[in-house]
Amino acid sequence: MATHQAYRPETPPHPDRLWVWEKNVYLDEFRRSWLPVAIKSDGKFQVLMYQRDVTLGAAMTPSQLMPYQLPLMWQLYPGEKYRSCDSMFWKILYHVKFRDVEEMLLELMNPNE
Repeated sequence: MATHQAYRPETPPHPDRLWVWEKNVYLDEFRRSWLPVAIKSDGKFQVLMYQRDVTLGAAMTPSQLMPYQLPLMWQLYPGEKYRSCDSMFWKILYHVKFRDVEEMLLELMNPNE
């Protein structure tokens, strides 16, 4: 029999804010970089955010990022969700850290939810 326990993922605290620094790089309040992967399928819009340390370029202004399919900023709200700068809500489907890799899956909520 194995004598050590199975490795279980952690549930880290959600970042309070994520704002775009440059195309496809967001920063949280601790200046950790998050890389988004947009997923559109079955009428749903999801974003997989994974935390990776990357070399940051110069910060971009919103006008330099237009058009951009993702919000320029997300802010944590009660109820396991984020509110984006366009006032849309994004549900946190999961947020885990497994073997030093942190990832979070967000899903755009229907305005009636």
